[in-house]
Amino acid sequence: MLRLGVNIDHVATVRQARKGHHPDPVTAAALAIIGGADGITVHLREDRRHIQERDVRLVRQTITARLNLEMAAVDAMTRFALEVKPDEATLVPEKREELTTEGGLDLLAHEKSVTEIAHRLIDAGILVSLFIDPNPRQVEAAHRIKAHAIELQTGSYSEAKSRQERKDRLIELEEAALLAHQMGLKVHAGHGLDYNNVQPVAAIPHVEELNIGHSIVSRAILVGFEQAVSQMRFAMDQGRSGEKWERFI
Repeated sequence: MLRLGVNIDHVATVRQARKGHHPDPVTAAALAIIGGADGITVHLREDRRHIQERDVRLVRQTITARLNLEMAAVDAMTRFALEVKPDEATLVPEKREELTTEGGLDLLAHEKSVTEIAHRLIDAGILVSLFIDPNPRQVEAAHRIKAHAIELQTGSYSEAKSRQERKDRLIELEEAALLAHQMGLKVHAGHGLDYNNVQPVAAIPHVEELNIGHSIVSRAILVGFEQAVSQMRFAMDQGRSGEKWERFI
């Protein structure tokens, strides 16, 4: 079954707007599981713009589902991950000025440093995934690093301006997923996916997990967190089954 990892970062974004206590991303994590999520994803950024260390620790202590910690491949974050022991760590690029993660981790440029960080995590029993662009050379580098999984960056697909461009980006995702599968890597995907573009990605045979946050949190404002997650699960399942789907409003 195709897994859904719900990213709760933007619940924390709303909280941090007032530097208060509400809404609590830990509560959102529990509601996400009730709604059908298979795991929770959090990105602890260097500038702590949304998720805080407290959030990660509490989710680790209270949620029995998989915890995926997105993190920069730096020493400080590695030490924190080794302390908290998430089920999985996804290494991502990070820039202070970006609104959200822009593009995948360039393993060709940073293979040595990423390998060092990845192996520290692997030696501690943490599954390691690398967030990369759907590029064959990046997939090959992930294989050399001996990561457990890759997460294919779907932002370029999600932001495509034309039907042909969307089709081209989808082909890139399909080819990268197949190559990774052939190399023994688990395949995840995420970034920019919403209720109306998720189905073609969910239909890619070798993709095992989708990590989705912003669109779910946005819908949750209108319909509630549990319902928003349930609707995304339904959209994903339709895509994976090959059924004809209707556009969500």
